[in-house]
Amino acid sequence: MKRSIWFWLYFVIAIILAIYFASKTIMTGLGYGSASRVRSISIKTDTKNKDLTAIAAAAAIAPGSRSYQINLDELNTRINAVPGVKESAVHRKPDGNLSVKVELYKAVALWTDGEHYYPLSADGTIVKQPKENRDEGNVVFRGAVPSDISEITKAAHNLLNDLDCLEWIEGRRWNLHTTGGITVLLPEKNPTDAIGSLIVLNNNHKILSKKLEIIDMRDSSRILVR
Repeated sequence: MKRSIWFWLYFVIAIILAIYFASKTIMTGLGYGSASRVRSISIKTDTKNKDLTAIAAAAAIAPGSRSYQINLDELNTRINAVPGVKESAVHRKPDGNLSVKVELYKAVALWTDGEHYYPLSADGTIVKQPKENRDEGNVVFRGAVPSDISEITKAAHNLLNDLDCLEWIEGRRWNLHTTGGITVLLPEKNPTDAIGSLIVLNNNHKILSKKLEIIDMRDSSRILVR
């Protein structure tokens, strides 16, 4: 008898809970209740100390909007279109609020069009956030850039005081332009080693301070100057 009573008691409780959650889900879907409205949007990035104003503006929705009527794909597309955003994902929380996770491009250098300077990521992506002035301490590129500039950027940092910019030539090798007006033709293979040799040559002979137009380092057996 006791088992029968407990069975029916649990059965009634289960029915009540099922009705409660079903009605809550229906009410939420119809736009009623606290979980049906967006009260906050949280934004998380993989990088600290970044200005998230543009992302917040792209993610903004009208106060009190019905959570389940918001198209998350459209919202995510707007956020993805913000300059500097590499990838993003938008999730709806059980309470109706929204969570945005963003991966940003990490700038390792600058790219210039001759008038403005743009952050440039290690994979060669130009971030459309122009600045009029060149930031000190950054390697600058111009023209087309390949899909990986990490190694050449590291090597060029050692010549930063004499470096104007780097230029990708014919999709296969680099030219290095100095602040003194010299064009250094780097080889296709091991351009970073050539930069190391140039640094040694400059330390020993101050070659970058001489009145030269071209330093041709494409032939590993000799260096031509004119």
